[in-house]
Amino acid sequence: MVRPSIRSIAAASRSKLRSLRPGIGTAVVGLRLLIAFVMPPLAIAQEAHAPAQPSAMSAEESAFLKENDAAMTKMMNDMAAKPTGDIDRDFVAMMNPHHQGAIDMAVIELRYGKNEQLRRIAQEIIVDQMQEIAAMKLAIGEKADDTTPAPTQPMPAPAVPTTEHHPSGMQMDMSAGMKK
Repeated sequence: MVRPSIRSIAAASRSKLRSLRPGIGTAVVGLRLLIAFVMPPLAIAQEAHAPAQPSAMSAEESAFLKENDAAMTKMMNDMAAKPTGDIDRDFVAMMNPHHQGAIDMAVIELRYGKNEQLRRIAQEIIVDQMQEIAAMKLAIGEKADDTTPAPTQPMPAPAVPTTEHHPSGMQMDMSAGMKK
């Protein structure tokens, strides 16, 4: 079997398209080439990056994803600050929500995560990001209140805190918001 060459295919296409107006013929050939060369890689890219769907999502996983999505949405919306003409203030206005988003996500990790190493990292993120927010505010002359609890921290529980005993003999005071 003889395979037609690209030149013979192009010549056949040109002869068929001569009956059409020249602009339309060129557009049709361009469209065919676009579909032939661009669409398959796009389809493959979509398949390669499709998120894996778990067969059954737990209530905890669902709550985690819902809270994380809300934190991300809030962060992205708050980062869309209107420019004021003061580059430094604009930078702080956009970075504060970015850092607060990291704090919010770290709190969510502490609420639902089980990996102790990741939980420690989340605690460090909260401290570091709060310090950076305070430093940026101070740098532009705003007051940085370190006595005000972050909006992600749970309000103090009115009940008496629970005391847990650990094998080392130490007692730890666990507030209601930090328990798993």
